[in-house]
Amino acid sequence: MPNHVRYAIYLVPEEGPLARFGAQFLGWDVLTGTNVPQSETLALPRPLSELTATPAKYGFHGTIKPPMRLARGRNLAGLKAACHALLAEETPISIGKLRLARLGSFLALVPSRDAGAFAALAGRLVTGLDPFRAPLTPEDRARRKPDSLSENQRRLLDRWGYPYVLEEFRFHVTLTGRLTHADAVKVEAALAPILASLLAEPLTVTSLCICGERLDGRFELVERIPLGA
Repeated sequence: MPNHVRYAIYLVPEEGPLARFGAQFLGWDVLTGTNVPQSETLALPRPLSELTATPAKYGFHGTIKPPMRLARGRNLAGLKAACHALLAEETPISIGKLRLARLGSFLALVPSRDAGAFAALAGRLVTGLDPFRAPLTPEDRARRKPDSLSENQRRLLDRWGYPYVLEEFRFHVTLTGRLTHADAVKVEAALAPILASLLAEPLTVTSLCICGERLDGRFELVERIPLGA
């Protein structure tokens, strides 16, 4: 396995139609750590590789514990053990059906109903695994553009290394980078008929994944850990 520079806890759909769609849409399969040919048949305003350039390296996922460098004295074996211990106390959670939505200037899949129980689980992972997180460097903090954040988001950034955790957490699976309004309308129209069947059933979270950032900046699955096992 290649060396990883950061680790994250992601929700990654298990192998199946939704996971295959995500890999083919983004051009990167986080489950196998391989490139996937992107579709050339969608009626899109720009090449799909341009529309997905930002999220592609992360793969098709929803972030639970944001990417972090390991703290001094911590290692992957310890992170795995801690994740197993925390998730052994959990049970599978339904977050309902996902739907396509605009979040600011990008498109993502989001829960169609309140997912408070899942947000609470995410919060327990963020706080419970924080001893494994190396402190933010000044450069890391600056990249988050703290002046553009709310006071509470800055507080979360400084305490937990990321501004969108705990009460600011909103689960989503990113599909595109920044889009103009006109481009977003066209991409939504192209995706709607494809996603209709893929998102017809509620999503039940039965496992979470440790994913690692490779030296080339792309994320891949390290280990899938079941809830309640």
